[in-house]
Amino acid sequence: MKSGDISLAACSYSHVLEIISNKWTALVIYSLESGTIRYGEIRKRIEGISQKMLTQTLRQLERDGLVSRKVTPAVPPIVEYTLTPLGETLIPNLRMLKEWASNHYSAVTKAREEYDRSETEPVVR
Repeated sequence: MKSGDISLAACSYSHVLEIISNKWTALVIYSLESGTIRYGEIRKRIEGISQKMLTQTLRQLERDGLVSRKVTPAVPPIVEYTLTPLGETLIPNLRMLKEWASNHYSAVTKAREEYDRSETEPVVR
């Protein structure tokens, strides 16, 4: 591999990571996989997400064209979210990442533990 052949600005991997690297993004997308749901239902489905983080994540997904938001005037307003056709294209890819994690995360955990152990053991010379 030659020096400088991977450009952060032009690399497709960095572009996709820019979109999905937030820890809540994939979970929000998964919560919308089965169709349109209200804001409160999304929040109930995602354990540990704060109102602030859910709002920020949904806004970013809407900005990226992956989620659409519909507000129905009522008291209180009814706010619903749906994956756009573009957002739906992420589902198969996220499923593959989820499957990879299910199959390999224990090996990653083991490797981390071995690495951490070797970093704390004294070096014998």
